[in-house]
Amino acid sequence: MKNGILGGALFLLLIAGAAHARVTGVVLYPGSATIERAASVTAGSGKLEMTGLPGFDLRTLRVEADPGIRIGEVAVQEVGRAVAVSQREAELEARIESLRDEKAALEVEVKTAELVRNYLASLSSPPRGGEKQAGLDPKAIPAVVEAMRRGAGESYGVIHRASIQQRAIDRQIAALERDLARLKSGARDARTLIVSYSASRAGEVRAAYQVPNAGWRPVYRAALESATSRVELERQALVMQRTGEDWSGVRLRLSTGQPRAAQVLDPQPWQLVIRPPAPAAVAARSMAMEMRDKAAEVPAAAPTQVETQYHTEFDVPGTVDLPADGRQVTVSLARQSIPAKQRLRVVPRRDAAAMVTAEAALPEGVWIPGEVQLYRDGSYVGSTFWQVQAKERLVLPFGRDDRVHVAVHRTQSRSGSAGIVGQRAEREIADLYTVTSRHKLPVELLVLEASPVAVSDEIRVEAAFNPQPKLKEWDNRRGVVAWEQSLAPGETLKFAAGYTISYPKDAAIVGLP
Repeated sequence: MKNGILGGALFLLLIAGAAHARVTGVVLYPGSATIERAASVTAGSGKLEMTGLPGFDLRTLRVEADPGIRIGEVAVQEVGRAVAVSQREAELEARIESLRDEKAALEVEVKTAELVRNYLASLSSPPRGGEKQAGLDPKAIPAVVEAMRRGAGESYGVIHRASIQQRAIDRQIAALERDLARLKSGARDARTLIVSYSASRAGEVRAAYQVPNAGWRPVYRAALESATSRVELERQALVMQRTGEDWSGVRLRLSTGQPRAAQVLDPQPWQLVIRPPAPAAVAARSMAMEMRDKAAEVPAAAPTQVETQYHTEFDVPGTVDLPADGRQVTVSLARQSIPAKQRLRVVPRRDAAAMVTAEAALPEGVWIPGEVQLYRDGSYVGSTFWQVQAKERLVLPFGRDDRVHVAVHRTQSRSGSAGIVGQRAEREIADLYTVTSRHKLPVELLVLEASPVAVSDEIRVEAAFNPQPKLKEWDNRRGVVAWEQSLAPGETLKFAAGYTISYPKDAAIVGLP
């Protein structure tokens, strides 16, 4: 601990010598940060030292200066972890050491009180063996009893109060040690930046570099006002950093961009190869895995060329204090109200419930995928993950509609043979979906049905719908049909979907109902 305090003292001396090399701004990305520092120099030639810098990517170091200042040699000196104790670490270690000294002083008081208590206890105990009780003047008995009472009370009181104080100190030490451990977990060896310069007039020298262990992630809040069909969309950011250096009074800018390695992509030859036939069991398993992979596939987010063409930035008003212990700070970025179209989405083959959805044009800007907290008419209804750039429109779910009842009935289910002399197997199913509204106003309904799709010429599918769906490939999804219709108060609508599936009798088909 003493070494830590000495290291912290040395760090404070270094900072005192370079207090002008302040952090002026921070640009936070989703997984890293760019630190901007500035130091004032006077006219003449010399060397500027920026000490106590956290570990950063040397390839990203950029040094600039005001007009009239010419930058010469730039060097980076490594400082060992034993010496590079941050100011916050030194403060925590000093506080822990002070509390331990306070606890030790309480232990001395407790031991002193225990000596008094034990002595008083020996006076009140009967003599042992052949020992004789010391004579006591009867007239002095009341005074002796009162002295023992006061002494015993004071001794036990000191022990009790000290025990309470020691427990409180232990809790404080444990909390400080946790903070110190979090701080050290993100700290690395520090660096000193040495810049040679020649200045014809006074000005500033600025350094910027990229550091890990810092960043922000988006959190969104979407509130639907059903009466006005508007969605209030709020952008928030959870900011944190473990660079080993506290940020105090810095200008903070958040960017949706992400610095990463860049390379030029060239097209590769597109080759078509006939795969040798596989056994039926292996083919069925391969087809099942392919269908599962396609179902789990999520389109990747793509950059949108808006504002700065490639990313969106937010300037946080005022200055921000962000300690290096990894705690999260929530920053509100922007809020906007957008008109939306409300619809009740029903996917009866998956869930016999109606989901309230709000659809709108995508808001401008680059929106990083993130969690959205959902509210409907002031009430919290849940959360969802918003894969923003994977969609052409904004579609958010706002909970179930309990005033709409959905029922699913299997009206036909048959398996048999078909074709010449029964060489083909046949499967027939038919379902009836009934949707009833208990609303007092009309609502817009969207019923989605995923019909079977044959991926082999040997499989034939005949579909029959009543009424005919408005869209045959909804949202450009093969096999998904959609009924779009208004549902009046108290009205009941019925939708029928039937399929006849035929295939070779000896074939094993994956996905049959």
